[in-house]
Amino acid sequence: MEEIVERCAGLDVHRDTVVANVRVPEEPPEGVTQTFGTTWPDLLALRDWLTAYQVTLIGMESTGVYWKPVYYALEDAAECWLLNARHMHNVPGRKTDVADAAWIAQLIQHGLVKPSFVPPRDIRETRMSTRYRKAQIDERGREAQRLDKVLQDAGVKLSSVATDILGVSGRAMMAALTEGTRDPQVLSDLAKGKLRSKIPLLRRALDGRFGHVHGVLVAEILAKLEYLDEAITRLGEEIEAVLAPHPAQLQLLVTIPGIGLRTAQMLTGEIGTDMSRFGSAKALASWAGVCPGNWESAGKSRTGRSRKGPKWLGAALHECAMAAIRSKGSYLHAQYQRIKPRRGHARALKAVEHSIIVAIYHMLDRGQPYQDLGADYFTRRHSPDRQAAHHLAKLRDLGYQVTAEPPAA
Repeated sequence: MEEIVERCAGLDVHRDTVVANVRVPEEPPEGVTQTFGTTWPDLLALRDWLTAYQVTLIGMESTGVYWKPVYYALEDAAECWLLNARHMHNVPGRKTDVADAAWIAQLIQHGLVKPSFVPPRDIRETRMSTRYRKAQIDERGREAQRLDKVLQDAGVKLSSVATDILGVSGRAMMAALTEGTRDPQVLSDLAKGKLRSKIPLLRRALDGRFGHVHGVLVAEILAKLEYLDEAITRLGEEIEAVLAPHPAQLQLLVTIPGIGLRTAQMLTGEIGTDMSRFGSAKALASWAGVCPGNWESAGKSRTGRSRKGPKWLGAALHECAMAAIRSKGSYLHAQYQRIKPRRGHARALKAVEHSIIVAIYHMLDRGQPYQDLGADYFTRRHSPDRQAAHHLAKLRDLGYQVTAEPPAA
C-alpha cells in the first residue's frame, strides 16, 4: 500500500498515559513506540520526542476530554488530526494500547482517515464559554420549575394568575412569604403594573398553606436564581470580549430569522467563522447532522435517517428553527408549512435547520447578509399558467364547470 505521509505518529490517549507510535523512514516498518504521562511536563517531553523524529503529522483518537491537553500541547509542533473512533476499527482480538497506537499511525501513513473539525484557539475558548452559559440558562429554567412546584405544594397558585412568577411583582410576593407574611390582601397589594388589575384573583391565588419549610426552599431557590442571573451576565460579557475580533460575522448571523445575538455567539463557537475548513455547504450540513443519510444495498435505499451531529450545535439549530417557523412572512416559515402536512413536524423542522445551516455557510463564506426568498417563493417558482392549469383541473375533478380568462396585460 502506498505511503502518503513519510513522517507521522499515532497516539493512543488515555486519562493518565499516552502511547505514541512513530513511523519514519530510518526506523523499522512497525515504527518506534514509547509511553508518556499526561501531566503538562510529560506532554512537553512527548512534544520534544516527536520533534526529534521530525514528525509532520500526528493523529489521535477522540476520547472524551482526554485528547484536549494532548492536542493543545502538540498543535504548535506539527499538524494534529483528531480522528473519529468509528473510522478506525482494528482487527478483533488485537486490542492493546501499543497495537492501537500503531494502527492509528498506519492509517495516517497510508491516508485512510480524515481529520475531525477542531476550531482555532479563540473559537475553542468561545465554545467553552457559550456551552457553559447554555448549561446555566438550562439550570435556571429547571430552578424556576422547582420554584413553581414548591408554591403548588403550598397551595399558592401564583403561576395561574401571573405570566412570569419571577417578575418584579412575583419576586416581591415570594420575598414577603419567606419573611412570614401570610395575609393574601397584603401580598396582593405588592402587585405592580398591569398585574394590579388582577388583584382579586391574586387574593384567592395567594391564600394557601405556605409553611416554614416552603419558606426555606423558596428562599434558597431565589438565592440560586439570583446567582445564576449574575453568572449568565458575567459569561455574556466574557463571550463578547472573546468574540470582539468577529463583529462582522455576528452581524451577518443575526440577519437570519430566528437568530438573536446569544444564539449567533453559540453558533460561532460551534462552527467558527472560517468556512474553508468544511469546503462546501453540503459538507457542513452533513457534519451538523441535518441532512438525509445514505443507506443503500443491492440497489435499494433502506433509510434516509440523518447521522448524529454535534449535540450543542444541534440544540442551537433546533432553537433557531423553532423561532424561525414562527416568523410569518418568511421563507423558513413557508418551508415548514409546506412540508409539515406531508412529512410531519420533526422532518419539517429538520428541513428548516438544513436551510439555516446552508445559509450560514454561504453568508460567512461570502460575507453577505441573509436574503429571504419570501413567503411566496414556492408559488413564484412555478409559472402562473402551470399553476392555473393545475387548480382548474382540480376543480373539474370535483365536478365544477370552470372557465378562466388570462389576467389583463
